[in-house]
Amino acid sequence: MLFNSHVFIFLFLPITLFVFFKIGRMGYSRLAIAWLIGASLFFYGWWNPAYMILIIGSVLFNYTMGVLIVNQSKKYLALGIIVNLFLLGYFKYANFFIANINVLTGKTFHLGEIFLPLGISFFTFQQIAYLIDTYRGKTHKYDFLHYSLFVTFFPQLIAGPIVHHREMLPQFAEKSSLRFNAENMAVGLTIFFIGLFKKVVLADGVVVYASPVFDAALNGFTLTFFEAWGGALAYTFQLYFDFSGYSDMAIGLGRMFGIRLPLNFHSPYKAVNIIDFWRRWHITLSRFLRDYLYIPLGGNRKGPLRRGINLMITMLLGGLWHGAGWTFVIWGGLHGVYMLINHAWQGFRRLLGQDIKKSSFVGRLASMTLTFTAVVVAWVFFRAESFDSALSILQSMIGLNGFALPETYLGYLNRLFSLGTRLAELGWQFERIEFFKGIREIASLGFLLLLVWFAPNTQQLMARYRPAFDIYKGKSESSCWQWMQWQPRRRWAIVCSVVTLLAILGLTRVSEFLYFQF
Repeated sequence: MLFNSHVFIFLFLPITLFVFFKIGRMGYSRLAIAWLIGASLFFYGWWNPAYMILIIGSVLFNYTMGVLIVNQSKKYLALGIIVNLFLLGYFKYANFFIANINVLTGKTFHLGEIFLPLGISFFTFQQIAYLIDTYRGKTHKYDFLHYSLFVTFFPQLIAGPIVHHREMLPQFAEKSSLRFNAENMAVGLTIFFIGLFKKVVLADGVVVYASPVFDAALNGFTLTFFEAWGGALAYTFQLYFDFSGYSDMAIGLGRMFGIRLPLNFHSPYKAVNIIDFWRRWHITLSRFLRDYLYIPLGGNRKGPLRRGINLMITMLLGGLWHGAGWTFVIWGGLHGVYMLINHAWQGFRRLLGQDIKKSSFVGRLASMTLTFTAVVVAWVFFRAESFDSALSILQSMIGLNGFALPETYLGYLNRLFSLGTRLAELGWQFERIEFFKGIREIASLGFLLLLVWFAPNTQQLMARYRPAFDIYKGKSESSCWQWMQWQPRRRWAIVCSVVTLLAILGLTRVSEFLYFQF
C-alpha cells in the first residue's frame, strides 16, 4: 500500500484514524495502541503477508534482547547486533556478495532470487540503535506495546525517518495523543498533501526526462552534452521531490495521530558545502552513522589522518546501505572524497585567518552552485545501473562525446547574429536529438532549480506549528516571510485545496517512492 494511492488516502487512513480516536476517547489507551500496531502491520503486509512474520519476529527478538541487555550484558548486545546485521545482510546483500565471489573465484554459486523486505534497512538500524543505547544505560524500561509501535508505526516504517526511541516512546505514552485534536489534524493534512503534490506532480512529472537517458546509456547509446545533463538534472530533481515528498507525508501522517517525527529533509540543495549537504539530506541516517559508526570509530578525536579514514569508512558503508551494488559504494566514496576536500579547504581558510561562517551573497551562490554540481555528478552513479553507463553519461556531461542541438534550432539561432553558423564552425552539430526536449525541458528544470534554491521548504511554511523535531545542526536560513507562513485562514484554505486537488488528480498511476528500494 502506497501513501500515493487511492486505497490508502480514501480507505486505510480514514478508517485507521477514526477507530484509533474512537477507542482513545472511550479511555482504552492500550487497545488504541494495539489497534494502531495492527493497522501498521496490515499496512506493511499489504505487499506480501509473509513480511509480517519477519517484522514481528524482529520486534520480539529485539525487545527480548533489550530486556537482557539492561544489566549491560555485552554478550547479548553482540548477539542482538549480529542477528540484525545477518538478516539485513542476507536479504539485501547475499546475492551481491555471491556475485562478487563468483567473479573473483570463477565459481557459479547461486542462491536464487531473494526478495528484499520493504523497510528492512530502516527498522533494523532503528532497533540496533535501541540496543546500543540500552547497553549504554540511555533507555528506560518501556512497555512492549509502546516498543512495538515504535518499530512498526506505519508513517515512518517503509522509508524513514530513522526514529530514535527517546523521541518516540515518550510520545506514545502520552494520553493526549489518543484524543482527536483539530489543530494536529489540520497541520497534518496540510503537510501530507504538500508532500503528495511534490511526489505525484513534481517528482513523477520530471521522470520523463530522466529515465530514458539512463536507460539509453545502459543500452550503449552515446548521449550528447545536453541529453546527459538533462537526464542527470532531471533525476536530481526527481529524487529530491520524491524523498522530500515522502518525508513531508510521513511527518503529516504522524501529526494527525498527535505524534511528531524528526525532521529528515531540510532543503539540501541550498547547502553551501558537502558537510552542510549531509546535515540536510536524510538527516536521521546521517545522525545514525555519526552516533553509531563515525564517533565509535574515533570521529575527529585522533587527528586529521584518522578523521579522514573514519569519514571514508562511514561514507562507503553509507553508500552500501543504500543498495547492494558497486555504483552505490562509488557514490558513497565520492561523497567521502568531497568531505575530505571540504575539511581541507576549511582548514586552509582558517590558516589564512578567514571566517568560514561568513560569506557574501555572491560567495554563497557560488558555493551552492559548486556543491550542487558535485552532488549531481555523484547522483549519476547512484542512479546508473552499471559503472559503464554512469561513466558514459559523465563523459557526455564534460563534452567528450560532442555538442549538439536539435536541427530545428539552427534557423532560430542564425537570427541572433548568425549564432547557429558560428556554433557549427566550432564543431557543434545540429541534428535530430532523441532524449533532449529543448526549451520545454530547460524551462521545467530551470523552474525546479529555482524552487529548490530559493523557495521556503515545508517546515519553514509550517514553522508556527513546529511540525517536526528539528534535528538540523547547521546554520538555518531565516524562515519565510510572515505572510507566507501557514495559518488556518481562508487564503491558505484555498491554496491547500488547489494543491490537494492537483495532487489527487495526479494519482493516475501508481509509482513507488524511490527510497522504497533501499
